Amino acid sequence: MQTPETFRRVEAAGFDVLFISHAAAILQVDFPDALSELADVLLNIQIPIEELIGSGGGETQGTQRLRRALSSLEWNKRSFVIQKTINGVPRESISHEVDHVRTVVSAQGERSELALEIEWNNKDPFFDRDLENFKRLHAEAAISAGLIVTRGQSLQADIRGFVSRWAKENQIRSFDDLASKGVVPTPKQKAAIQKQVTRARNPKDFVEAWVDKFVNDKFSTATTHWAKLMERVSRGVGSPCPLVLIGIPSSMITFDEDPAVVSALLAEGSSEEDEQD
Repeated sequence: MQTPETFRRVEAAGFDVLFISHAAAILQVDFPDALSELADVLLNIQIPIEELIGSGGGETQGTQRLRRALSSLEWNKRSFVIQKTINGVPRESISHEVDHVRTVVSAQGERSELALEIEWNNKDPFFDRDLENFKRLHAEAAISAGLIVTRGQSLQADIRGFVSRWAKENQIRSFDDLASKGVVPTPKQKAAIQKQVTRARNPKDFVEAWVDKFVNDKFSTATTHWAKLMERVSRGVGSPCPLVLIGIPSSMITFDEDPAVVSALLAEGSSEEDEQD
């Protein structure tokens, strides 16, 4: 089945979108409101380049805002406990925690649930964990479908260029310049960068050496992004659970934002971190 009409605007905005194992039909028929609100939340993602750099590769305030937007629409964290018994004797108990679960109750009082995980920048084996959790939960009729949001193809391809542009626009030429922007590499990273800059053969300029180190350390191909997710589903990981896979595009990264807007967004993200702590 083609992408539901409600979600085509997400595709049109550049997101990678893939529905697997009848997920499109399930969401369109049983979860139309949830699908529409998810589309609204995704289309409102905004990640100023300052967040991408300042996060050091961790979860940006933009993805934290995404989490909060979902939570405000009752996509809440949930623990599923599956307990099996034989002749009344408990034999096995497995717990699965999902960051965002959306519950829908039909007119007949039947509960159906969607499970969603955001993998912005974890080690790529986290995809195996998520997909296997979805598979088990679906097999036990605990969820109707599993959803994963991660970095899309265009964003992964453009990260190096984005970081380089930020460095050049901010006239980064030294560790002191980075520090003035709140970016402080570790001693090990500084040593690796300095080695690239001072080597006798084909030395790199400071910006190139720092960009290479930053991107390779924080957004390498071994982290969670669209291509790594596709590797898993092409091997059948998570099958036969219906899946909705979503990749955040490079168009969500913004430059030349009003400093006051960036400061407000950063403060909003920091406030969210404090609440979670």
